[in-house]
Amino acid sequence: MIRDWVELNMTPGIGPRAAAKLLERFGSAEAVYSATRAELEQLRLAPDAIDCIIARLLQANAEAEIKAVRLLRGDILILDDGVYPSSLREIYDPPIVLYVKGAWSDCLDQPCVAIVGSRRSSTYGQNSALMLGRDLAQRGITVVSGFARGIDAAAHRGALEAGGRTVAVLGTGIDEVYPREHRKLAAEILDSGGALVSQFPLGTPPVSENFPYRNRIISGLSLGVVVVEAAENSGSLITARLAIEQNREVFAVPGNITSRNSFGTNYLIKGAGAKLVQQWQDIASELPPQIAAILLPPPFGVKTKEMTLADRLAFVPEGLSRAESTVFRLLTPDSPVHIDSLVDNSRLPIPELTAALLALEMRDLVRALPGKCFVRKM
Repeated sequence: MIRDWVELNMTPGIGPRAAAKLLERFGSAEAVYSATRAELEQLRLAPDAIDCIIARLLQANAEAEIKAVRLLRGDILILDDGVYPSSLREIYDPPIVLYVKGAWSDCLDQPCVAIVGSRRSSTYGQNSALMLGRDLAQRGITVVSGFARGIDAAAHRGALEAGGRTVAVLGTGIDEVYPREHRKLAAEILDSGGALVSQFPLGTPPVSENFPYRNRIISGLSLGVVVVEAAENSGSLITARLAIEQNREVFAVPGNITSRNSFGTNYLIKGAGAKLVQQWQDIASELPPQIAAILLPPPFGVKTKEMTLADRLAFVPEGLSRAESTVFRLLTPDSPVHIDSLVDNSRLPIPELTAALLALEMRDLVRALPGKCFVRKM
């Protein structure tokens, strides 16, 4: 029963690791409450936690919790049901219960990328997070972040500007808004088809020990984590480390070498193998090929079927670099162009030309043919 999972999640002294041990030993939350005291003591649980389980001290609280979540128009997902996010289930000691509010199913069914960073961010950092959140959301990616001030809020707002979906992972219960000034942002996230997610029971305050658990969910839900500004001891570096442990991609936006907020991101690039990010394509290129093939084509804004051939030939997608635009304009859908001709007509250096062609191929705008020829896709 869902009540047993909620009750176990509410039990003091039963964190994710203790819950994982219990589930490994007994198989389900229901079975935990059928265990004997001797069986529980073998797992070296805290005595108070054992007493609470044996006496079912929180059973009524769990029932009240379920009713309260429903009144909030929220849902509770448990680890062994079919709707629990599969990516999160894969990680080590996943939360056994997720409280969710909003269009969580639509959000989490789409590929997710996390954008996180410093609370005390610069204008450069906020603009970078806003741009990346907007560009990723435009292309169907759900932007996940931690709802904090600074970079997190900018990432959420970028996704909202694009009319896309964003998920806020909270270090509180889903009935709490922290920081207080983000009440409007929380409403906008829900109104736009986004979601709020937490592993914590209702009424949980924003205490510091909650946020590492929150960071684990941020990375666990995502294909990759983008760090935008992080000081030496930033919580965003914890998220990046968790992402590496969870076999997720890690990205970092480079920053000014004299800025303390750039220490973490520059370190990730230099010493931890993070991919340097300047634009959304740098992220898309590292996602699984089957995902990238779907996500890389940008929104054209005009339906191809409604465009004349002349319109199609004249149309240049948004977001292309100068070199990519130059090469794109030289190609047509029906007349293959040899690379030597592109070199002569574009007047681009060969390395810049080949990089532009590769970027266009990755966005599914150009197709390579045998004999080093290229055509524009319709």
